[in-house]
Amino acid sequence: MVKKIQKKGGSARTDGGNEKGHGASPLAGAIKESAQQIWLAGLGAFAKAQAEGGKAFETLVKEGMNIQRKTQTAAEERISEATSRVSSMANDIQSKAAGQWDKLESLFEERVAKALGKLGVPSARDVEALMERIEALNQQVLKLGGVGLATKPARKASASAKAAPRKAPAKRSAARKAPAKKATA
Repeated sequence: MVKKIQKKGGSARTDGGNEKGHGASPLAGAIKESAQQIWLAGLGAFAKAQAEGGKAFETLVKEGMNIQRKTQTAAEERISEATSRVSSMANDIQSKAAGQWDKLESLFEERVAKALGKLGVPSARDVEALMERIEALNQQVLKLGGVGLATKPARKASASAKAAPRKAPAKRSAARKAPAKKATA
């Protein structure tokens, strides 16, 4: 552009450039033409930016979607890891609590057993031992000749069956006393 101005300005200035009317006119035209070209270049750049701007926008949207998918996947992985950690911790706490609960239960049972023992209440073991002893005595009575005794275990005997063995020993004792009297008489 500068060369165009010099050529136009050089051909018009043959007299040394003292003519104001002719020398100013070609320079003003060159400036006007240069300004016109700058304006057109700006419009072209704007049009190109609009055309490529849409493509660039779409590219940015696609990249944004890809990044969103990656971050969402990473977040889901983190959530699943955290969930598994929390589940593991919950299971550990639950097992520890169950162990502590068992200890508390056994401690409670021991203290209740001690309190019942102090009050004179027989324990289940005591009752079981007593039942076994009654059964053994019942067997010995049968061996000695107890005829009217019940053969059922003492646990299953009803109230009327329990009353029957009490009457039977009284009859036997009377029967035993009678022969003893005969021997002395």
